[in-house]
Amino acid sequence: MRYGVLGTGMVGRTLGSRLVELGNQVTMGGRQAGGDDAVEWARAAGEGAREGTFADAAAFGEVVIVAVAGSHAVSALRMAGAENLRGKVVVDVSNPIAEGTGFPPQLAVCNTDSVGEQLQREFPEARVVKSMNTVNCAVMVDPSLVPGAHTVFVGGDDAEAKQVVASMLHGFGWPAASVFDLGGIETARGTEMYLALWLRLMRAVGTPHLNVALHVGAR
Repeated sequence: MRYGVLGTGMVGRTLGSRLVELGNQVTMGGRQAGGDDAVEWARAAGEGAREGTFADAAAFGEVVIVAVAGSHAVSALRMAGAENLRGKVVVDVSNPIAEGTGFPPQLAVCNTDSVGEQLQREFPEARVVKSMNTVNCAVMVDPSLVPGAHTVFVGGDDAEAKQVVASMLHGFGWPAASVFDLGGIETARGTEMYLALWLRLMRAVGTPHLNVALHVGAR
Protein backbone atom coordinates (compact mmCIF):
# COMPACT_ATOMS: atom_id res chain seq x y z
CA MET A 1 0.00 0.00 0.00
CA ARG A 2 1.14 3.56 -0.67
CA TYR A 3 0.67 6.06 2.14
CA GLY A 4 1.08 9.81 2.20
CA VAL A 5 1.81 11.23 5.65
CA LEU A 6 1.21 14.95 6.10
CA GLY A 7 3.40 16.17 8.94
CA THR A 8 7.05 15.66 9.82
CA GLY A 9 6.72 15.78 13.61
CA MET A 10 6.87 12.92 16.08
CA VAL A 11 3.42 11.56 15.20
CA GLY A 12 4.04 11.58 11.47
CA ARG A 13 7.49 10.02 11.79
CA THR A 14 6.23 7.30 14.15
CA LEU A 15 3.36 6.34 11.86
CA GLY A 16 5.51 6.54 8.75
CA SER A 17 8.26 4.38 10.20
CA ARG A 18 5.87 1.66 11.30
CA LEU A 19 4.12 1.62 7.93
CA VAL A 20 7.47 1.19 6.17
CA GLU A 21 8.42 -1.60 8.59
CA LEU A 22 5.21 -3.37 7.58
CA GLY A 23 6.24 -3.31 3.92
CA ASN A 24 4.35 -0.24 2.73
CA GLN A 25 5.69 2.68 0.71
CA VAL A 26 5.44 6.05 2.45
CA THR A 27 6.01 9.62 1.31
CA MET A 28 6.17 12.10 4.18
CA GLY A 29 5.20 15.65 3.31
CA GLY A 30 5.92 19.03 4.82
CA ARG A 31 5.27 22.62 3.81
CA GLN A 32 8.52 22.45 1.88
CA ALA A 33 10.57 19.51 0.67
CA GLY A 34 13.99 18.88 2.16
CA GLY A 35 13.27 19.67 5.81
CA ASP A 36 15.86 18.24 8.20
CA ASP A 37 13.41 16.04 10.13
CA ALA A 38 11.86 14.57 6.97
CA VAL A 39 15.21 13.94 5.28
CA GLU A 40 16.59 12.22 8.37
CA TRP A 41 13.40 10.16 8.72
CA ALA A 42 13.58 8.98 5.10
CA ARG A 43 17.25 8.04 5.51
CA ALA A 44 16.62 6.12 8.73
CA ALA A 45 13.39 4.42 7.58
CA GLY A 46 15.17 3.04 4.51
CA GLU A 47 13.73 1.54 1.37
CA GLY A 48 10.13 2.50 0.79
CA ALA A 49 10.48 5.89 2.52
CA ARG A 50 10.75 9.24 0.79
CA GLU A 51 9.97 12.85 1.59
CA GLY A 52 8.56 15.86 -0.20
CA THR A 53 5.84 18.48 0.06
CA PHE A 54 2.28 18.05 1.31
CA ALA A 55 1.22 17.85 -2.35
CA ASP A 56 3.86 15.20 -3.11
CA ALA A 57 2.69 13.05 -0.21
CA ALA A 58 -1.01 13.40 -1.03
CA ALA A 59 -0.47 12.63 -4.70
CA PHE A 60 1.59 9.55 -3.84
CA GLY A 61 -0.63 8.01 -1.19
CA GLU A 62 -3.56 5.73 -1.77
CA VAL A 63 -4.32 6.59 1.85
CA VAL A 64 -3.42 10.02 3.26
CA ILE A 65 -2.73 10.50 6.98
CA VAL A 66 -3.16 13.93 8.55
CA ALA A 67 -0.51 14.13 11.29
CA VAL A 68 -0.15 17.89 11.65
CA ALA A 69 -1.48 19.99 14.52
CA GLY A 70 -5.25 20.19 14.34
CA SER A 71 -5.16 23.98 14.03
CA HIS A 72 -3.14 23.58 10.81
CA ALA A 73 -4.96 20.57 9.34
CA VAL A 74 -7.21 22.44 6.90
CA SER A 75 -4.35 24.57 5.59
CA ALA A 76 -2.15 21.49 5.19
CA LEU A 77 -4.80 19.78 3.07
CA ARG A 78 -5.27 22.93 1.03
CA MET A 79 -1.55 22.85 0.29
CA ALA A 80 -1.84 19.14 -0.49
CA GLY A 81 -4.46 19.96 -3.13
CA ALA A 82 -8.05 18.83 -3.44
CA GLU A 83 -7.22 17.04 -6.69
CA ASN A 84 -4.73 14.85 -4.83
CA LEU A 85 -7.32 13.90 -2.19
CA ARG A 86 -10.30 13.18 -4.42
CA GLY A 87 -11.75 9.74 -3.66
CA LYS A 88 -9.00 8.87 -1.19
CA VAL A 89 -9.24 7.76 2.42
CA VAL A 90 -7.96 10.61 4.59
CA VAL A 91 -7.14 9.51 8.15
CA ASP A 92 -7.23 12.43 10.58
CA VAL A 93 -5.22 11.70 13.73
CA SER A 94 -4.93 15.36 14.79
CA ASN A 95 -6.21 17.12 17.90
CA PRO A 96 -7.37 20.77 17.99
CA ILE A 97 -4.95 22.17 20.58
CA ALA A 98 -5.07 25.97 20.68
CA GLU A 99 -1.52 27.26 20.45
CA GLY A 100 -0.08 29.26 23.33
CA THR A 101 -2.74 28.30 25.89
CA GLY A 102 -0.44 26.49 28.32
CA PHE A 103 -1.36 23.37 30.27
CA PRO A 104 -3.94 22.10 30.16
CA PRO A 105 -4.40 23.61 26.71
CA GLN A 106 -7.67 24.95 25.39
CA LEU A 107 -9.26 23.45 22.29
CA ALA A 108 -9.36 25.58 19.17
CA VAL A 109 -12.60 23.92 18.08
CA CYS A 110 -15.09 21.91 20.17
CA ASN A 111 -18.72 21.29 21.12
CA THR A 112 -20.40 22.19 17.83
CA ASP A 113 -17.61 21.29 15.39
CA SER A 114 -14.40 19.30 15.05
CA VAL A 115 -11.29 19.17 12.91
CA GLY A 116 -12.58 15.97 11.33
CA GLU A 117 -15.78 17.69 10.25
CA GLN A 118 -13.89 20.73 8.99
CA LEU A 119 -11.78 18.53 6.75
CA GLN A 120 -14.80 16.65 5.39
CA ARG A 121 -16.65 19.90 4.64
CA GLU A 122 -13.63 21.51 2.99
CA PHE A 123 -12.84 18.41 0.92
CA PRO A 124 -16.19 16.72 0.24
CA GLU A 125 -14.72 14.33 -2.33
CA ALA A 126 -12.24 12.92 0.20
CA ARG A 127 -13.33 10.15 2.56
CA VAL A 128 -12.32 11.41 5.99
CA VAL A 129 -11.99 9.04 8.94
CA LYS A 130 -11.13 10.22 12.45
CA SER A 131 -9.04 7.71 14.36
CA MET A 132 -6.09 7.18 16.73
CA ASN A 133 -6.23 10.71 18.18
CA THR A 134 -7.19 9.30 21.60
CA VAL A 135 -3.82 7.58 22.15
CA ASN A 136 -0.14 8.50 22.12
CA CYS A 137 1.62 7.91 18.80
CA ALA A 138 3.71 5.06 20.21
CA VAL A 139 0.50 3.29 21.26
CA MET A 140 -1.05 3.99 17.85
CA VAL A 141 1.49 1.69 16.19
CA ASP A 142 2.08 -0.71 19.11
CA PRO A 143 -1.00 -1.26 21.30
CA SER A 144 0.91 -3.88 23.33
CA LEU A 145 2.53 -0.96 25.18
CA VAL A 146 -0.72 -0.88 27.19
CA PRO A 147 -1.48 -4.20 28.93
CA GLY A 148 -4.72 -5.99 28.24
CA ALA A 149 -7.51 -5.21 25.81
CA HIS A 150 -8.21 -1.53 25.11
CA THR A 151 -10.06 0.47 22.51
CA VAL A 152 -9.31 2.59 19.45
CA PHE A 153 -12.13 4.48 17.75
CA VAL A 154 -13.01 5.19 14.12
CA GLY A 155 -15.56 7.70 12.92
CA GLY A 156 -16.55 8.76 9.42
CA ASP A 157 -19.35 8.88 6.89
CA ASP A 158 -17.94 6.27 4.49
CA ALA A 159 -18.21 2.67 5.70
CA GLU A 160 -15.66 1.35 3.22
CA ALA A 161 -13.14 4.01 4.24
CA LYS A 162 -13.54 2.99 7.88
CA GLN A 163 -12.81 -0.60 6.90
CA VAL A 164 -9.60 0.54 5.18
CA VAL A 165 -8.55 2.28 8.39
CA ALA A 166 -9.52 -0.75 10.47
CA SER A 167 -7.25 -2.90 8.28
CA MET A 168 -4.38 -0.48 8.89
CA LEU A 169 -5.05 -0.69 12.62
CA HIS A 170 -5.05 -4.49 12.50
CA GLY A 171 -1.63 -4.28 10.86
CA PHE A 172 -0.43 -2.17 13.77
CA GLY A 173 -1.58 -4.90 16.16
CA TRP A 174 -5.06 -3.73 17.15
CA PRO A 175 -7.38 -6.77 17.24
CA ALA A 176 -10.75 -6.46 15.56
CA ALA A 177 -12.54 -6.47 18.91
CA SER A 178 -10.60 -3.37 19.97
CA VAL A 179 -11.60 -1.24 16.95
CA PHE A 180 -14.89 0.49 17.74
CA ASP A 181 -16.93 2.27 15.06
CA LEU A 182 -18.54 5.33 16.66
CA GLY A 183 -20.53 6.34 13.59
CA GLY A 184 -20.33 9.42 11.38
CA ILE A 185 -17.64 12.07 11.17
CA GLU A 186 -19.52 14.22 13.70
CA THR A 187 -18.35 11.76 16.37
CA ALA A 188 -14.93 13.40 16.02
CA ARG A 189 -16.26 16.06 18.39
CA GLY A 190 -16.24 13.54 21.21
CA THR A 191 -12.86 11.96 20.52
CA GLU A 192 -11.23 15.37 20.08
CA MET A 193 -12.69 16.73 23.33
CA TYR A 194 -11.43 13.59 25.11
CA LEU A 195 -7.96 15.15 24.84
CA ALA A 196 -8.72 17.27 27.91
CA LEU A 197 -9.17 14.13 30.02
CA TRP A 198 -6.31 12.23 28.36
CA LEU A 199 -3.79 14.94 29.25
CA ARG A 200 -4.85 14.89 32.88
CA LEU A 201 -4.66 11.10 32.97
CA MET A 202 -1.18 11.20 31.47
CA ARG A 203 0.00 13.62 34.14
CA ALA A 204 -1.64 11.59 36.90
CA VAL A 205 -0.15 8.21 35.88
CA GLY A 206 3.19 9.58 34.69
CA THR A 207 3.29 7.97 31.24
CA PRO A 208 1.68 8.54 27.82
CA HIS A 209 1.34 4.77 27.41
CA LEU A 210 -2.26 4.60 28.54
CA ASN A 211 -5.67 4.01 27.06
CA VAL A 212 -9.28 3.27 27.91
CA ALA A 213 -11.22 0.06 27.31
CA LEU A 214 -14.88 0.04 26.35
CA HIS A 215 -16.96 -2.55 28.19
CA VAL A 216 -20.66 -2.80 27.40
CA GLY A 217 -23.13 -4.21 29.90
CA ALA A 218 -26.49 -5.87 29.32
CA ARG A 219 -29.06 -3.86 27.43
